[in-house]
Amino acid sequence: MSKQPVREPVAMTVAGVMSGTSADGVDVAVVRISPGKHVPKLKLLEYRAFPYPKPLRNSVLAAMDAQSISAAEMARLHWRLGEVYADCIAQTLTASKRRASLVGVHGQTIYHQGDASPYLGKPLKCTWQLGEASCIAERLRTPVISDFRPADMAAGGHAAPLVPMLDYTVFAHTRRNRVLQNLGGIANLSALPAGSDADKLLAFDTGPANMVVDALMQRLFQKPYDRNGAIAKRGVVLRPVLDTLMRDPYFTAAPPKSTGREQYGAAFVDKLLKLCVKTRSEDIIATATALTAESIAHAYRTFVWPHLGMNAPLAAGTDFIPAGGGAKNATLMRMLRERLEPLGITFIPIENFGLPAEAKEAAAFALLAWLTWHGLPGNVPSATGASRPVVLGRVTNAH
Repeated sequence: MSKQPVREPVAMTVAGVMSGTSADGVDVAVVRISPGKHVPKLKLLEYRAFPYPKPLRNSVLAAMDAQSISAAEMARLHWRLGEVYADCIAQTLTASKRRASLVGVHGQTIYHQGDASPYLGKPLKCTWQLGEASCIAERLRTPVISDFRPADMAAGGHAAPLVPMLDYTVFAHTRRNRVLQNLGGIANLSALPAGSDADKLLAFDTGPANMVVDALMQRLFQKPYDRNGAIAKRGVVLRPVLDTLMRDPYFTAAPPKSTGREQYGAAFVDKLLKLCVKTRSEDIIATATALTAESIAHAYRTFVWPHLGMNAPLAAGTDFIPAGGGAKNATLMRMLRERLEPLGITFIPIENFGLPAEAKEAAAFALLAWLTWHGLPGNVPSATGASRPVVLGRVTNAH
């Protein structure tokens, strides 16, 4: 991490780039960010989504799940992704007829281990995102902020989730509790008690969102994902299988915590399929979809409700705002409503706040880049478990 100068905050147009654990493609959000009295102000100017070409997606997924892979293959993938990000940003800026003065790129997570485990005689955490920032800076002639996660991890955090800074900036309310639920490859939430400061925010990964369903759709139906939850809608949830999956120790582990493909990738999918012998494929997809809904509801009842101070039977005054690709899955959203609305929760579409569901994470890394450029911390220690607020990322300048 390079030390960032402290600059007087100014308004900037920033391109934020996200490619998540589903490895389905690249999201680019062009955001106008201005200093505010207490928090920055954000306005989304343009959003575009770019699916990965099939060979590239296959290479990314292979790298994520590989027990061993050549250094040459990883180096080539790192540089190829940098070129892909540069292409996607350039196309988005051309479409918006704007020029960004800064770019924030999350990169493609290949490995993330938020909890320390022994390695060469010492407990170690680690995280690794691919995508060469120099390719982007040279192509766009614009400074690029990348490698957002290591600084938080070095300060003792899980390096995840990092989206809570956007959640607090955009969605905090003086009189309403807000629960922001992201449904990407992994599901993560931010719980903001009404009228609280950022240090009272609770955030963590709840478990898989689309990752397991997507992998099963590819194996069973040769499709990348369950469009609108249509396959799950035709299936029946296998309750004994769901109950077995919900005994996964991750779900009962207390926050702060984070997870990823290392826990809910190919090995977990194999385990699920072994529990579903002689079962209709539609029922397997329905059960995997229910796992996402059930694990989120469990996280709410176990960790979020007490944090919000909900001692009454109904959690009146709490808004639930879903985002990410899973928010477009009608079957998943129905399952979530069935579990959460009886607790008095009000569902509100994120589009009501001027931010498309798919654009949220890309916009978050635009905000984090803006903060880094001005020498301001971007992590929320109560969410990541870091010992202190830190400035995130590395700056790659165009020369």
